[in-house]
Amino acid sequence: MDNSSATAPTSGPGVVEVAPRDGLQNESRALSPQERAVLIERAVQAGARRVEAVAFVHPGRVPQMAGAEEVMALLKRPDGVRYSGLVLNTRGMERASGSGVHEINYALVASDTFSRRNQGMGTDESLRTWERVSALADRAGIGRSLTIAAAFGCPFEGEIAESRVVELVRLGVAAGAEEIVLADTIGVGAPDAVTRLLAAVRAEAPEVELRCHFHNTRNTGYANAVAAAAAGAGWLDSSLGGIGGCPFAPAATGNIATEDLVYLLHRMGMDTGIDLESAATTGSWLGGVLGIAVPALLGRAGPFPGTGTTAGTAAGAAAAGAEEGK
Repeated sequence: MDNSSATAPTSGPGVVEVAPRDGLQNESRALSPQERAVLIERAVQAGARRVEAVAFVHPGRVPQMAGAEEVMALLKRPDGVRYSGLVLNTRGMERASGSGVHEINYALVASDTFSRRNQGMGTDESLRTWERVSALADRAGIGRSLTIAAAFGCPFEGEIAESRVVELVRLGVAAGAEEIVLADTIGVGAPDAVTRLLAAVRAEAPEVELRCHFHNTRNTGYANAVAAAAAGAGWLDSSLGGIGGCPFAPAATGNIATEDLVYLLHRMGMDTGIDLESAATTGSWLGGVLGIAVPALLGRAGPFPGTGTTAGTAAGAAAAGAEEGK
């Protein structure tokens, strides 16, 4: 995948904004393509450089994602910004090819039961579909991300063996994945498991880009994100307002919130390039559009003074200390 125009910061992971797809897909109100395009534009204005914009799925299954091509046609194309779309089959890939997305993201579920609920096929069949989708994306010159969904646990089968995830990574990379996304789809992971799994996947596929996707279902999402950043994940997914979830997984509540994640990373001295105030304002705006109180907390509490657009906390503290010493 050519991410040369959207390189992750050297001091920490980049942030992939997923509210327009993974966020909205589980909300009861379906936004129009025009409203979704406005959300994406606001995310970009806040500093997002990778945005999961759409899903090329059947509108009967996920009506919130209807009109993907219309959304893409409405978007501006600023330099350095890359849009991705979820694809689950070759028909979706055909739609993606003509839409103008820079990347496709395919979901390969680590458990057969969840795979059948989510995609109507078992994991082995889904892997064969990924091989076909990947080949089509390669021919179209579109980047290829492969998400290993339910990598930390399945709502139907329980624990997922680390070796199972590593084997799926091996097979997925062999079929052309340029980026692997380890997804805690139902929010059951813990930091130690994140550290171990990233190390195992890195040992299996040392050249591939690693990204993580955490849900905050059991209030461990932010701790897991910090563990992933420490373990070398190049990118972290998050959703403005903390909205989202999977419609095919019981009680899979929202993603970690972009504004809360960025605040945390900035306080740790990591540069994300995302403006906290803009992100928090957009998260609150999105809650108003949806008619809900979003889970994100930054929009309510506000940032700590001095925690701004980029990672300036450590430098600011050092400067303050120098002033006090004068």
